[in-house]
Amino acid sequence: MLSVARALRGSKSIAWRSLSTSSYLSAHDVSSDRVPFYTKPIYYDSRALPLPDVPFVSELNPQQKALKDKEAGSWTQLTKEEKLALYRISFNQSFTEMKKGNPSEWKTVLGAVLYFLAFSGLYLWWHRIYVFGPVPHTLSEEWIAMQTKRMIDMRVNPVTGFSSSWDYEKNQWKK
Repeated sequence: MLSVARALRGSKSIAWRSLSTSSYLSAHDVSSDRVPFYTKPIYYDSRALPLPDVPFVSELNPQQKALKDKEAGSWTQLTKEEKLALYRISFNQSFTEMKKGNPSEWKTVLGAVLYFLAFSGLYLWWHRIYVFGPVPHTLSEEWIAMQTKRMIDMRVNPVTGFSSSWDYEKNQWKK
């Protein structure tokens, strides 16, 4: 009986080891060639997150490698151009350059507004032609004149409303 329990316990630990992620830590290595390119972090300039996950230049040329070795020493020995080159290895744009924005962005905004207005105009024209029916006869000039005369004859709302603006003695609207 004891040997059966050990066998079950042993098979259980083997199953758990096969499901464990700690034995596959090498799969999370970003520099590995087995990792697909779309799972690696990418460089992206953003004002909201000014420190990207990876440097701007991932493959250094010999001049940049020499500059990186010189960076490990004293920074007082570096010139202003070398410091700027080191900065450009890590970042594509400075924070000020990111804030500057695109000078021709107004063209995109104007184009989007005009596109929206054109689409809205076509939509309203389509509604006018295919959705709405003909104008009802009650909106014609003759019908409105007859309705107004009828309301005046019936003395509709004579104190403060419609009929209060009609002069019944002169048979015209009050001024």
